[in-house]
Amino acid sequence: MRLVAVLIFALMTAACNQEQDITGSTPVCAMRNYTSYNPRDMNQCVAACKACDHGNTVTCTTSCTLKGAH
Repeated sequence: MRLVAVLIFALMTAACNQEQDITGSTPVCAMRNYTSYNPRDMNQCVAACKACDHGNTVTCTTSCTLKGAH
C-alpha cells in the first residue's frame, strides 16, 4: 500500500512540471536573431538571453558569466 502511495505521489509531482523549455532552443533563437552570434561575447550573450530566455540584465549577466562569456 505504501508503494502505491509513493508511486502516485511521484507521478503527481512529475506532472506538475510546467517548464516548457526545449533543450537546445536558445542557441537556435540566438542564431536566428544574430547572424554572427558568439556566446563568449558578453554583450551578445546578454542580449540573446534577454530576447530568447526572457531574462533580465542581472540573471542574464550571471548566466553568461557562468558560461564563460567575457
